[in-house]
Amino acid sequence: MSVLPHPQPSAQQPIGVFDSGIGGLSVLAALRRELPHERFVYLADSGCAPYGEKGDAYVTARSLAIARWLLARHGIKALVVACNTATAAAVEALRAELPGLPVIGVEPALKPAAALTRTGHVGVLATRGTVHSGRFARLRGAHEGREVRFSVQACDGLAHAIEQSTDAEPAPAAAAQARTAALCARYVQALGRFGSEPGAIDTLVLGCTHYVFAREQLRSLVGPQVQLIDTGEAVARQTRRMLEATNTLAPDAPRDEPAALLFTTGVLPALQAAAGRWLGLPPQACTLLPEL
Repeated sequence: MSVLPHPQPSAQQPIGVFDSGIGGLSVLAALRRELPHERFVYLADSGCAPYGEKGDAYVTARSLAIARWLLARHGIKALVVACNTATAAAVEALRAELPGLPVIGVEPALKPAAALTRTGHVGVLATRGTVHSGRFARLRGAHEGREVRFSVQACDGLAHAIEQSTDAEPAPAAAAQARTAALCARYVQALGRFGSEPGAIDTLVLGCTHYVFAREQLRSLVGPQVQLIDTGEAVARQTRRMLEATNTLAPDAPRDEPAALLFTTGVLPALQAAAGRWLGLPPQACTLLPEL
């Protein structure tokens, strides 16, 4: 693998963020809260989604192509891989090719879940690509034992249904929302019993950034006593630490450029709808990128 040359990062450069689609907007929202003076360039690779049901080689190739584009076109100073599947498949390849660039990945929050559970039983919802990755196996092995056990469910189709639920047309969006609700119910039921009683699952890890946008449906299924955990805030804090370590935090000053630029390889109105709904961004913040 070749090492991609890039200039020394500076505080004025933006942070690159990417996901297989709109799920990473949940991470972008956390990043914007933690780092209000930074600029962000977000790429939703919706035209190639879902990553979770494709092979590691494909996901790695897409991740490297996206990183190269973000560097070449936007001169990013750090890269946030806002996708559990891409982190599992490609984060080591990204770090090898980009040795001078901070690369921050996401992974299912098994460690905090193990610390928070009171019944010792944690449920995990994730994509098939994440569940069957070596990285997830190592993470699970590090935190599962006599005191804590994990019940893990691969959720085929769920990320894609959530992605389609942001369709700008009411009828397709409603159909996708119904599929999202049905898949949430199926996968929650497959995990087993939820609650605070001994042996029940009292903590549920949302192991895909898309699943944060189905939090309301999941909450209604598991009940108010179950803790729902995602990784957005932890990733944002880690990004701050990495920028501080490289002395590239943006100064506390007004920006001349837009705070966030969003691109998609898929359907532009879907990204515009999601960005408006979950980040309060105007449609003109989003651009179609069919050539990547």
